[in-house]
Amino acid sequence: MATDRKKEKTQHVKPTGIRKGRFAKDMDQLFAKYNASISVDKRLYEEDIAGSLAHVRMLRKQEIIPARDARIIEKGLQEVKRDLEEGKIGLREDLEDVHINIEEALREKVGDVAGKLHTARSRNDQVVLDLRLYVKKKIALVRKDLLNLLYVLTDKAEDTKRIILPGYTHLQRAQPVRLGHHLMAYFLMFRRDWERLGDALKRCDEMPLGSAALAGTTFPIDREHVAKELGFSSVSSNTMDAVSDRDFAVEFIFCAGMVMMHLSRLAEELILWSSSEFGYCRLPDSFCSGSSIMPQKKNPDACELIRGKTGRVYGNLMAILTTLKALPLTYNKDLQEDKEPLFDSVDTIESSVKIMAAMLPDIEFDPERMLAAASDRSLAATDLADRLVRSGVPFRDAHSRLGAAIREGGTNGLGEGGLEMHIPSPEEMVEARRHRGGTALRSVEDQIGHARSFLKDNGFVSAATRRSKGRQSKI
Repeated sequence: MATDRKKEKTQHVKPTGIRKGRFAKDMDQLFAKYNASISVDKRLYEEDIAGSLAHVRMLRKQEIIPARDARIIEKGLQEVKRDLEEGKIGLREDLEDVHINIEEALREKVGDVAGKLHTARSRNDQVVLDLRLYVKKKIALVRKDLLNLLYVLTDKAEDTKRIILPGYTHLQRAQPVRLGHHLMAYFLMFRRDWERLGDALKRCDEMPLGSAALAGTTFPIDREHVAKELGFSSVSSNTMDAVSDRDFAVEFIFCAGMVMMHLSRLAEELILWSSSEFGYCRLPDSFCSGSSIMPQKKNPDACELIRGKTGRVYGNLMAILTTLKALPLTYNKDLQEDKEPLFDSVDTIESSVKIMAAMLPDIEFDPERMLAAASDRSLAATDLADRLVRSGVPFRDAHSRLGAAIREGGTNGLGEGGLEMHIPSPEEMVEARRHRGGTALRSVEDQIGHARSFLKDNGFVSAATRRSKGRQSKI
């Protein structure tokens, strides 16, 4: 083993441009693999090229590099981007990261003039620029997906607003509610997620380029010009903070964790409701799997995977917080570990939101089964206590009398022992709650109306509407 290790140490990776000069020896091969991040950060190539294009245009505008050189670099970058998109070239695993890959690909296109691109910037501000551009893009996409999920929930609430089922506390039947009311509770959860991501976007929308390694640059750069071209609303106000800040990544993962938590809660209810013990709904076959041995099984795998994948996003949040917790200013190589938890959270939340939105429309609910469960006489206990209160009985006394009646006679006890009362139907009970946010049909319809106004105000157009408009435009 020692001999093998000795052989490995002599196998050095050929030095790249940034190692020339300072280092007398090539990088150890094992360390080169350990140090490399290209397998992870390769997805940032579009952002890296966009940032470089904005940077070189600024260098030309400020006459920091000759206009002719800037035009050559700009054309070369556009060709590199096109070649990557068309698969004519690939990102090399032997180069350390996406930034050096793009730089070397550019050098192969335009020669040594490519080296002028790195004037007045460092990989430290370059990488955080790429990451901010990426997170901004992903926030916009996830918010769009959430709007679609909100639309689906609103439609499903409209379709099920007359279905009555038991509402639960402690997973025990509590009081009747409308299914549309129940689904609108999830609408509000995901609406808060949409708003939370929008708030996170504000703190991501800050352009760090120009901070260089940590102290800025001596060149007369125009940071506002770069920010405007890249779509940032402001530039960072402290160079040291700019290169070391990853709060925006942490905040995105936290927001993703909240979305996943809400998805997981909905998934768990669908798992329970679709079980034979509840029998409240049937999940679409296209989102379920079977058993390798039991022919009768129909497993709610899509819901279970959403529930299971929630934990990995929580883990990603803890991972990035732990990475950041003891870092001194400014850049440290530890920050390379920010991307895996971020990218994994992006992939998980994007797929999970899409899966839930695709599955919900085809879920079939069983109104009779739900109503039968909601017709449990014990669910009327609170309403009967309220009647006693209206007759002058203090609520705590009414509560005790109803509780004792049920203890002694079960649900039949509600009609005995001096408590002979009309037992309200589930419909009467939900309609008795006519206040804003209540279970009465009018209240639920108001919620749905507000939801549709929210979607309209935020420019959401359903896929069906887009297809319809597309057909009309062709006529």
